[in-house]
Amino acid sequence: MAALPSTLAHTDSSPTPGVLSAQGLALGYARAGQSQATCVLRDFSFELQAGEIVAVLGPSGAGKSSLLRTLAGLQPVQAGEVRIRGERLTGPDPKLGFVFQDPCLLPWLTLEENVGFGLDFRHQPHLDQTQRGERIQRAIAEVGLLAARTRYPDELSGGMAQRTSLARSLARAPEILLLDEPFSALDEITRGEMQTLLLQITMRHHTSAILVTHDIDEALILADRILLIGGQPGHLIGQWRPDCPHPRDETDPHLTTLRVDILQALRAARTPRLVS
Repeated sequence: MAALPSTLAHTDSSPTPGVLSAQGLALGYARAGQSQATCVLRDFSFELQAGEIVAVLGPSGAGKSSLLRTLAGLQPVQAGEVRIRGERLTGPDPKLGFVFQDPCLLPWLTLEENVGFGLDFRHQPHLDQTQRGERIQRAIAEVGLLAARTRYPDELSGGMAQRTSLARSLARAPEILLLDEPFSALDEITRGEMQTLLLQITMRHHTSAILVTHDIDEALILADRILLIGGQPGHLIGQWRPDCPHPRDETDPHLTTLRVDILQALRAARTPRLVS
């Protein structure tokens, strides 16, 4: 991959090996009637450090969600590899928790049962009934929903449903959370509450997270590092570090400067290039 522009690039000097690493990823999908797969992301490499929150920004179609599914072991790569704690990822891994944009709650299960759903899947470590119950109750308590644990999904607000989805991932005790625009459908107040909750949980457990979002402000408020993907096929075109302590004030001059830089780069990534 060509070197990033100096105004956008950041060199990570940390010698600590990442909890997750992606090297030379190329991702694509096959369309009906096509003999070859369409490449949506190329030559993508990065490392995620323990306790770090990385936000991934980019225009629609740049390959952000495909990247997240690949990091979760849900989508194969055309080239490259993903490693978790040095071990090559070949499928879903119990060290990973995924939170989708849609909470994906099963309507015939209670909140409590939805949180426990999947703990018995084959790739999950075996838990006896006592351990399983304790995991579920701890996860529900983490998101502040113990009083609602017997409710069904149609009795939950949008914020409560997304908290339940987050609790379902936390019940697996993941080292890494993968979040695909989980707060985009929420109102502004609820979204802010969920952002604060995510920060509290990741800091309390030293959990790493990768957050795909279209919201620059959300990335600036939450992330230790921001990656921008653009182009066709998508590739890494810039990265930034908001070097501000939490909780952050979105009116901070440093964040305001970063917002302008990122917005300009995002606009450039969306602008078609004319070929002479």
